Amino acid sequence: MGRAFEFRKGRKMKRWDQMSRIFPKLAKAITMAAKEGGGDPTMNGFLRTAIQNAKAQNMPKDNIDAAIKRATSKDVDSYIEMNYEGKGPHGVLVFVECATDNQNRTVANVKSYFNKAGGGIVPNGSLEFMFSRKSVFEFLKTDDMDLEELEFEFIDAGLEEIEEFENEEEQMVVAIYGDYTNFGQLQKALEQKGIDVKSASLKRFPTTPVEFTDEQIEEIEKMLEKIEDDDDVQAVYTNIA
Repeated sequence: MGRAFEFRKGRKMKRWDQMSRIFPKLAKAITMAAKEGGGDPTMNGFLRTAIQNAKAQNMPKDNIDAAIKRATSKDVDSYIEMNYEGKGPHGVLVFVECATDNQNRTVANVKSYFNKAGGGIVPNGSLEFMFSRKSVFEFLKTDDMDLEELEFEFIDAGLEEIEEFENEEEQMVVAIYGDYTNFGQLQKALEQKGIDVKSASLKRFPTTPVEFTDEQIEEIEKMLEKIEDDDDVQAVYTNIA
């Protein structure tokens, strides 16, 4: 689960390497979290998470503060979270998470990306069982960390799997996974342990990953790039192995 996610995440972040694309999505997540649970990150776990993720992408503090302040502004538009499910080239399954202030615009855009690629949107809920939703936390591994010990400590908080891998900076990273309903418990356990979490999120993983050829992947990626570049799209998941 983890390595496939990191491979997919690596390709996605390369496509999102322009700050003009990354920062608005991160800012929107911060604003939504602050509007929902208040602007104090010590009292709002989801805001704390959004800020952590923004810092991990080197988002300036001024941008973060502005996004929090925007949540209390009377002029700010209210964002609605929406999901879209569809099938793309070669039958690839795609789950799209959006946050939008204009539902008509978003659904029209998402539909067009699928249609132009020879695919199409399917009714919401059609692919829900094809993906499992997980809490994912990542942090740098220190010399005194023992994965077996960490696994034992976090099982009661909902940990299901733990692994380590090397990131692009050749640093060893630890990733822990749990059911999405245990996000708060895992977050609290990590904080109590004093672990500096670099990223925390809810991700969807395919229950039955499918292998595609390099040629098929190239065609699929063209569609995914267009979807992920849309300002209303927050995350995209597929059943690519």
